[in-house]
Amino acid sequence: MFKKQIAAQLYTLRDYVRTAEELDETLGKVKAIGYDAVQLSGIGPISPDEVASICDRHGLTICATHVPYERLLNDLDALIAEHQAWNCKYIGLGGLPEQYRTSREGYEEMAAILCDIGTKLAAAGLELVYHNHKFEFEKFGGNGKAGMDILLEGSTPQGQSAAYSLELDTYWVQAGGADPVAWIRKSERMKVIHLKDMAILKDQQVFAEIGEGNLNWPAIIEACREIGVEWYVVEQDTCQRDPFESLAISFKALQQWVYQEEELKGDVTV
Repeated sequence: MFKKQIAAQLYTLRDYVRTAEELDETLGKVKAIGYDAVQLSGIGPISPDEVASICDRHGLTICATHVPYERLLNDLDALIAEHQAWNCKYIGLGGLPEQYRTSREGYEEMAAILCDIGTKLAAAGLELVYHNHKFEFEKFGGNGKAGMDILLEGSTPQGQSAAYSLELDTYWVQAGGADPVAWIRKSERMKVIHLKDMAILKDQQVFAEIGEGNLNWPAIIEACREIGVEWYVVEQDTCQRDPFESLAISFKALQQWVYQEEELKGDVTV
């Protein structure tokens, strides 16, 4: 059960998944590291059927995706069919289109659009998730409300159930000057989270493998457990070493906080 909760975000390996042959070779390496699931993002123009076949061959679950905003607007039926065929519940939007980033009104309009898309996905048994960067923590208006707050509040229209949820990225929350643990708890419906560490190198913030930076991982994992996160997705936008080595370092580190804690509670099924 819990072994399958740790997934590799393929955007980390985007230079190694441009063709079906590369995807096949790369997923073999991902599986050998110990991952049992992947999030699809940054792969080349490979047919959905071939993607499914390659993942099946390596025993890898497709736990979530990131898809272009344009497809959510104009190709939703095909996206639904693809994700249902993959048995993948979570469809992710990897960032806010630039035209919505500069004002409170832009965030409110985007929230309404995401609610419409999310409602349609929910009717098909799927769920829309939104992945943040740091720009969403800019505050607008006299009340000092950040874009992230607008997106979170806007996910639940008055009198309705939530139409989408967040897919927090721990590095970008920290980079935005916010507290990852507090935001995990605020995002109480969240089922997919992106985990990456932040280190300081030559007085600059850099992406780091989990446990190699300065984020408080025991507290982060505990907060994830409290709210019922299903998928702990390892992502590293830029690696300081071979990205496969980076994924291996992060996987090993996560084991001590996710699996060992669960073993103490007797909740692990491997």
